[in-house]
Amino acid sequence: MALNKVEICGVNTSRLPVLTNEEKEKLFIRIRQGDENARELFIKGNLRLVLSVIKRFSASNENVDDLFQIGCIGLIKSIDNFNTELGVRFSTYAVPMIIGEIRRFLRDNNSIRVSRSLRDTAYKAIYARENLTRKNQKEPSITEIAAEVGIAREDIIYALDAIQNPMSLYEPVYTDGGDTLYVMDQIKDKKNKEEVWLEHLSLSDAIKKLNSREREIITLRFFEGKTQMEVASLIGISQAQVSRLEKNALRIMRAYLT
Repeated sequence: MALNKVEICGVNTSRLPVLTNEEKEKLFIRIRQGDENARELFIKGNLRLVLSVIKRFSASNENVDDLFQIGCIGLIKSIDNFNTELGVRFSTYAVPMIIGEIRRFLRDNNSIRVSRSLRDTAYKAIYARENLTRKNQKEPSITEIAAEVGIAREDIIYALDAIQNPMSLYEPVYTDGGDTLYVMDQIKDKKNKEEVWLEHLSLSDAIKKLNSREREIITLRFFEGKTQMEVASLIGISQAQVSRLEKNALRIMRAYLT
């Protein structure tokens, strides 16, 4: 893999901007207000992060342009999902997301070889889907995506299906001080197995064993179906803290009930 290329996917890597922490904070404020220009500036200002990640895959025989495009998808997902109130640096959150995106691509690409043109169509569709979702505040249909990129609907479906790779619920999102947050922690599930388990046991006595903060988290998570991110925002602590408190609360309740 030729990582010494100056131009990757039409981007001159020798001229990529570098953002200061202050600039990043200001841009994020504008991004949250819907400023598309700020979002583009933030993406460009973090492309060096993608470059540093793909160097980890130097032993791969994959085309560096492909890895860069996949890494950019991971970067964009990181920007769209990052919460500045988590108390972690953006790079701490983004790097595992970018790595995970590339690893999923490599796993999929090793099992089924997908043509370059097909992958390019899929990349365009993914970018269009994310842009339309952000613009219209809802998931676009395949027909809308096809119209956006000017490619036949059937070709879009085929391309997306070709690169499809299921994500594990235990895929790490990021690690903060040894507490790893997984995809499953980001998912709102109003009827998951934990809740079923809780509903069929003597909850009242078990919940009394928890402190007020733990009781609040258990209620929000398993009775109101909130995500850890939503709980963190509601009670004013980081998602990593919510994760720790939730795990401890469930451990205490299980210990009491078994």
